[in-house]
Amino acid sequence: MHPGALPSQHQAPAASDARPLPWHKIKRKNVLLESEASVTYPAGRRPRILVVEDDEHVRLEIAAALEDYGFAVDGVSSGHTGLLRALDSDFDAVVLDRMLPDIDGLSILSTLRNVGKETPVLILSALSAVDERVRGLRAGGDDYLTKPFDSLELTARLNALLRRRSSPKEASALSVGDLILDMSTHLVERAGETIELKPREYQLLEYMMRHAGQPVTRAMLFESVWNYHFNAQTNVIDMHIGQLRRKISLNGRLSVMIHTVRNVGYILHAGE
Repeated sequence: MHPGALPSQHQAPAASDARPLPWHKIKRKNVLLESEASVTYPAGRRPRILVVEDDEHVRLEIAAALEDYGFAVDGVSSGHTGLLRALDSDFDAVVLDRMLPDIDGLSILSTLRNVGKETPVLILSALSAVDERVRGLRAGGDDYLTKPFDSLELTARLNALLRRRSSPKEASALSVGDLILDMSTHLVERAGETIELKPREYQLLEYMMRHAGQPVTRAMLFESVWNYHFNAQTNVIDMHIGQLRRKISLNGRLSVMIHTVRNVGYILHAGE
C-alpha cells in the first residue's frame, strides 16, 4: 500500500482491530441498488418512519440513511414528543431508542400497546444482553437491534416489519418465481419437481422466501432461524446456505436463486 492511501474495504482487519465501528461511521453500502428496486411498498408510496433518538448526530445519520433507501422520516429528540407523535400520527413504523433522558423507551412502547396502537416498533439499544432484548420484545417491540449496527441491516429489518404488517392473513404457501413452499404440508417444489430438505434447511428457506428481494444478514438468519445470538466466528450459516442453494437449483440444472451479497449476507431472487 502506498503511503497515505486508504486501506481497502476488502482487506481483513488485524485481530486487535476486529471490533465494529459505530454504525453511523460505516460508509453506506451501494451494492444493493438493484435488489432495492425489487422491494415494493403499498400503493407506491414511501413508508413513513418515526425516529425517536435523543442523540442529534445519530438521529440525523439514521434519517439520512433511511431516506437514501426510500423511507420518509420524521425525527424527534425527546421521548415525550415521540410518544405524542406516535399516538397522533399514522406512521408505518417507529425506530425507538431504548434509553431516552426524559421517558424510558420501554415505557413509551408499553403506553402505545396499552392504548391499542399496533404500529411496528424497532428498538435501538446499546444494551445487548439477552434479558434486555427479551424485555424489549415482551414490552411489545417487534424487533430489537443493538448498537453499533449498519444502516443496511436497519433498513432490512424495517422492510421485514412493513412486509409483515401489509400481510393481514397468513398464506398457506410461499412462492418466488417457480419455487413454491407449502407451509401446510412442508413440501417444497421448483418447476414442478419436489425438493427434499432437512428441517433446518426448510426453516432457512422459509425465512428467505418471506424476505425475497431483500438482503438478509448472517446475524438475522442466525437469530431468527437458529434462535441464538450471532457468533461471527461460526460458518454454520454459510454451510447451510451452500447446501440449500444447491438443492433449490436442482443440483445446477436450474438457475441459482440465492446470491451472496459481499460484506452483508444473502439475498433470494426469482430464478432467471
